[in-house]
Amino acid sequence: MARRPAKNTSRAPTAGDRVIVLAGKELLLRQEYTRVVREALEAAHGSIDQFRFDGNTGAAEVLDECRSFGLMASHKLVIVDEADQFVKDTTRPLLERYCAGPSEGATLLLRGDTWRAGNLDKAIGEIGVIVDCKEVSPADAARWLGGRAERAHGVKIDRDAANALVERVGASLATLDTELAKLATNVGAGASGAQTITMREVGELVGLTREQELWGAQSALLSGDAGVAIGQIRAILDTNPKGAHVPLTYACSDLGRKLALASAGKRSGLGPGQVASALKLWGEARDLLPGAAGRMDAGEARALFDAASEADVAQKSGLGRPARTLEALAVRFTTALSAQNARPGRPPRR
Repeated sequence: MARRPAKNTSRAPTAGDRVIVLAGKELLLRQEYTRVVREALEAAHGSIDQFRFDGNTGAAEVLDECRSFGLMASHKLVIVDEADQFVKDTTRPLLERYCAGPSEGATLLLRGDTWRAGNLDKAIGEIGVIVDCKEVSPADAARWLGGRAERAHGVKIDRDAANALVERVGASLATLDTELAKLATNVGAGASGAQTITMREVGELVGLTREQELWGAQSALLSGDAGVAIGQIRAILDTNPKGAHVPLTYACSDLGRKLALASAGKRSGLGPGQVASALKLWGEARDLLPGAAGRMDAGEARALFDAASEADVAQKSGLGRPARTLEALAVRFTTALSAQNARPGRPPRR
């Protein structure tokens, strides 16, 4: 087979690619590209035979399948999942030799969460393509929802609803698509055209994740209002299974740690945006937490972290009454932050 120039990995795979790598943690992208490959091969060859192997299969077995003649169809699609386990130092030479003379009757499709670059990439690029299926950013996921809603589900989703959906379930396209299908079924298709998913449907049908519940507790602690914070903690304890006090106490400890680090960063001259990036904050936390930390000195923030860490150890050791311990922490956090709110101009302690 004549060699082709190395491929641009930003393109979609085609029926002419003999080896295709779909590498990245975004499952939906891997599924969609697999569909594209299958449809392209069927258009080019008619019916095809499909074979699937896992990453623990020997390279010789997979490559023998690629080289053998199909019994029912003229072309094979040979898929290997967990490709990051399949492609090892011992198997790379075999795969490189295969790429030098691939079977014209088979397409080898490697799928995995990760891909370690090496000389094999160049060999694949001459007869196939490596496609990046990495996870997307929250902003890109929200934009993707708009097109996906109309293309795959026959409905529309407004911008605010798309952003809210990403905030609730994260940026995984596979998870978003599952929720989108549920929302689309609820709004249905109107006689005059596609119906629109709004904030109302997202709020009613898409529940908060555990992470968001815990951020709800953290944001209540940052409010400086003990009543609000205690009410939020009691609500989470009352509506969750036994043992919810453990992640709640961790949430307090995590908030104390971030306040201490953010306060130290502020004293070192970092701006709120730099602090937020260093702590990998997003959403509401990106604005709220650095602002709160900016009104505290490092000693006060560290004291909150120490108190929360001690409570965390006590909870895990079965000491004290969980609800009372959390309420006491809520009072300590909100008292410290309300005092700072009352004195926004006070210089940091030395």
